[in-house]
Amino acid sequence: MGEDEFYATFYCASVTRCYPGRSPTGRGDRTPTPREQELCAVWRENELRLLHPRLVVTVGGLAARRLLGIRRLTDAIGERFELDGATAIPLPHPSGASGWLNDRANRPRLEAAVELALAELSTLAAAGTRRAASPPRST
Repeated sequence: MGEDEFYATFYCASVTRCYPGRSPTGRGDRTPTPREQELCAVWRENELRLLHPRLVVTVGGLAARRLLGIRRLTDAIGERFELDGATAIPLPHPSGASGWLNDRANRPRLEAAVELALAELSTLAAAGTRRAASPPRST
């Protein structure tokens, strides 16, 4: 799947809408402060309300904490959650600043999460195909 097709299929959004700047350590981006996250919450909440997604994939601990209330990413990867009627599947952040993916013990969790996401996408695609193939109902 190319970049154009990806963005035509998936909607991507951040917990905050402003670049927080580099981390003081120089490793990755600075984590937005709780206040910065709160200030941007209205945008995310409105986007979710307007889009009404059937699948939400959180990427990284910050997104999982803010949207799903998850405290530890390791406990959540490979699990399915519910978010306002949508299926939610947390994934780790692929950033090199995160060591989560480098820990071999996390690989089965990641594989389970990817399988869950793929199964959910397949279910949604099949449901969309069935809806499109159904004749319109007369009233």
